[in-house]
Amino acid sequence: MGIGLDEFVADFQRDEADERRRLAEEKSYAITEHLEGVAEQFDERLQGDALFGSTAPEVFVGRSGYPNVSTGVLSPMAEDADAAAYATSGDWYARGLGVEDVLQRRSGLLNSTRSADVDVDDTWDGFVGVQREVAIADRPVDVEVGLADTPDLNMAFDDITTPTGPRARARDAELAENPHVPRAVEKTLEDDDWRAEGAMTYLYRRGFDVYDINTILSAGALGQGENRRLVPTRWSITAVDDTVGQYLRGGLQHSNSVDTVQVWANEYMGNRYWVILTPGNWEFELVEMKAPDSVWNPEASDYYLASAHEGYEGRTGYVEETAGAYYAARLGVLEHLRERDRQAKCLVLREVTDDYWAPVGVWQVREGVRHAFEGDHGEAETFRDALQALEPQLPISRTALRRKSTLVAGLQTALTDFCGQLDRAR
Repeated sequence: MGIGLDEFVADFQRDEADERRRLAEEKSYAITEHLEGVAEQFDERLQGDALFGSTAPEVFVGRSGYPNVSTGVLSPMAEDADAAAYATSGDWYARGLGVEDVLQRRSGLLNSTRSADVDVDDTWDGFVGVQREVAIADRPVDVEVGLADTPDLNMAFDDITTPTGPRARARDAELAENPHVPRAVEKTLEDDDWRAEGAMTYLYRRGFDVYDINTILSAGALGQGENRRLVPTRWSITAVDDTVGQYLRGGLQHSNSVDTVQVWANEYMGNRYWVILTPGNWEFELVEMKAPDSVWNPEASDYYLASAHEGYEGRTGYVEETAGAYYAARLGVLEHLRERDRQAKCLVLREVTDDYWAPVGVWQVREGVRHAFEGDHGEAETFRDALQALEPQLPISRTALRRKSTLVAGLQTALTDFCGQLDRAR
């Protein structure tokens, strides 16, 4: 049961002093600080030009130069490290990891890479074979990697993938143990006629989270045999969120609608989320409000706005403005609605504050929205009432929001039409 919207919103009052507490100079050096001591770890773990007995929890496939890409195995350098704790996971939210915690983990992962053609089909030997074995295993795998050069201590960042740590070219790699592969994954590999989309939804229905599925897809282990290719990690993350989202949306098209206007909220890693569900057939929109001095709006003096929208039938083209955040946020909403067997019109407002000082990947959007549905929510009489109650909490005016949002602009149009009908009736 929901609570009064005013009471609910009061728990998420904006604290401008808190949002501005970190000086720009501190932020500019923060990432560099996480690399202190990493070089010493490499020196301690490297034996000549080889890395023995390391446990690989994850793989990474680059997109530069496609279809000839950089493909790598990620291994923690800290001795006796819990390798599973380094792999991108929804468990990071449950553990309360912040930006600094993620960077500490990722800066300690060596990305041992080789150049490879994306067409892999039935390739299970050599470096690519080792990488694929790591990807399909249900737990971290011990590997031995021979390195061709000294690690480069720079980190790589973008808006979708989790940061990758120092990188070194690999000469070769061998498995030091036999990986354990879940039976469901073996089934997708054995069926050469199974399209990737069907295999993804099958694994999701069998309890695999999207994190596991996008790793398996990235390693070219899903799809029809002759079409199996390495998929750049950035692309695989969005592809899985989109495919699973479409599957969930299709299952809700004949469900009843929610019967009240509901407002849910969450805050994580300097990102603030407001989720409004309102009665009606499925419709979804994400509006992003990126603060000046935040990681994706560093030079501006005002908020940068981005949005994307879909109606009852979904989208036919890729989202450009909000990119992977759109599909990750949509997945969180659809999972909640599936649990309730309800559909709704949904507006997600994401405020990126300047506390989000380094990009850690789109996973935090997915988890921020997923966990927005925990605990209490507020209720309003109408969508318009919900927007009015939220306006003081937003960093932009409702006028600016209306200019950017399809759902909010549609509300304004409907009100105008209604008033016009009243005038004509008089």
